[in-house]
Amino acid sequence: MEIRDLMYLDASATAGNFTRAAESLGVNSSTISRRVGRFEDELGLALFERGHAGVRLTSGGKAVMPHIRRALAELEAIREAGDRNGNGIVGEVRLAVRMPPVGEPLRDLLSRWRKRHSEVALTVSELNEWETQAAMQERRIDVALMTRHTLWADAASAPLYRERLLAAMPCGHPLLEQETLDWECVRKEILLVQGWDNSQLAREFYASLMGCGARFHTHAASKQCIFALVAAGFGITLVTKSQSEVTFPGIAYRAIHEENAWVQVELAWSPQAEDPAVGRFVAFMRDEARLRRLF
Repeated sequence: MEIRDLMYLDASATAGNFTRAAESLGVNSSTISRRVGRFEDELGLALFERGHAGVRLTSGGKAVMPHIRRALAELEAIREAGDRNGNGIVGEVRLAVRMPPVGEPLRDLLSRWRKRHSEVALTVSELNEWETQAAMQERRIDVALMTRHTLWADAASAPLYRERLLAAMPCGHPLLEQETLDWECVRKEILLVQGWDNSQLAREFYASLMGCGARFHTHAASKQCIFALVAAGFGITLVTKSQSEVTFPGIAYRAIHEENAWVQVELAWSPQAEDPAVGRFVAFMRDEARLRRLF
């Protein structure tokens, strides 16, 4: 019993004639007649009554045919599912982010992806840099949005866009009297940053931009917690342009007028990943960023 036998039986029952069934399948009528006969022998049941006018199902054939057509429908569903998943039309992309995906241009990139690939599920995990690296190695995530200075040494990545840096400070802070700031102004303040025992990349990156003399207070906490401390008057912090688009009680922002006051956002992925949906996501984000000259 082979799949093609089921196809021959279904075509014959539909056409009522082996010759017409053979024409619809592009085979010889003798082939269909022979295969149907073998199938009947294997079942020990006559499925068709043969006559000069053609063939018609026996009572046994009528009982068997719904199962044959159901089996063919399931096989077609398997083929379709394989094709859709193999081409990345459906599937899942597990995305890790270092910063919440708010603001432009990331919001627009994700919106465009959603419109073009609505059947691909996107799940987001907010992780710090060492958690992201571990999750990538353990195949718990597929891709990650990270700033360049947080990438690990052998990460496969592509640039997506640049974001300007701003200073976030409590409402009423004296620096708000200035339209723009420079690093000299920022260095005089207590700068609150995120950091963990095994990762102080944010502090190191900001120090490389600002030069010597900055006073950092490090917290193993989310950016929202840092904002809360800023609003309470514990210091100021640096944020990206997109982060400044989110209103936080008691916080105000000022631009930093320095040539190096920006961060590079990159898309990282595992080179060993073979999921077609993930490949489509990487190609889409990379190509859109190039097309729009975001970096």
